[in-house]
Amino acid sequence: MPMIVGVKFGSTCKQYYFDPLNIKFKEGDGVIVETVRGLEFARITQQNTDVPDEEIKVPLKPVVRKATAEDEQRAKENEEKKAGALKLCQKAVEKHGLKMKLVDAEYTFDRSKIIFSFTAEGRVDFRELVKDLAGKMRMRIELRQIYERDDIKLRGAMGMCGRQCCCISHLNDYEKSTVKMAKNQNLSLNPTKVSGMCGKLMCCLKYENQFYVDVNKLLPKVGATVKVKDGHGRVDEVDVLRERIKVNIERNEGVEQKYYGVGEFEVLSSPKGHVKKNFSQDEVDESELAKLED
Repeated sequence: MPMIVGVKFGSTCKQYYFDPLNIKFKEGDGVIVETVRGLEFARITQQNTDVPDEEIKVPLKPVVRKATAEDEQRAKENEEKKAGALKLCQKAVEKHGLKMKLVDAEYTFDRSKIIFSFTAEGRVDFRELVKDLAGKMRMRIELRQIYERDDIKLRGAMGMCGRQCCCISHLNDYEKSTVKMAKNQNLSLNPTKVSGMCGKLMCCLKYENQFYVDVNKLLPKVGATVKVKDGHGRVDEVDVLRERIKVNIERNEGVEQKYYGVGEFEVLSSPKGHVKKNFSQDEVDESELAKLED
């Protein structure tokens, strides 16, 4: 099994593997590695470890060297220079009347290039902006349009759960969330309830979705007629988490309500037409919900 070290760049939570070249590293060490953008400063997040061949993409790029005190200082200065670069770029954006929101600025380690990240509703012609900035900053300029989720990931935010947004804390790659996932879990389809700080559907919608999909296949819908050990009745409530249904059974003295788990009922007929699960799902504008998906 090959030996690797895991590194992360800046504030990103995605980890990349590099070949340590027999140099012993520990978590937190600074290193200089070569990327498609040239030499970059990174931090060790996983010390020397043997991993199975199938977990890596070969060939692995080697670590160039352990970061020196000078390297650490340069990386710190690059981070400190971001605020001034963003201020300069913002003035140029306003000068050219461009409809774009600057999010971040990042110097390459050798300061030969600076990358500005921005969001915008559509395509932006920033050719004149690049010429203007290149003349003032005397370096290569790259503008990169990112999505709303990337904006939050770069700037940081707290979710409605009171914890740091998943894209910042632990998600390496984004997996698409859909409105159907919210419907599967019978959540309120109010856009403010199912969207995150980025304005798109919350990443956490997919965490429990497969459980709901699997259990919903085993349970009838509200309004279905079922046969149970106590007779025949109509499903009044579906409790997916407890994997059970509440059934109304007609008695001479009135209606008796009982709960039955999976395997304790037989579906005789399904409800005809649409059965309302909650009020918000019927009143929501589907076109507005579609905008929440990427």
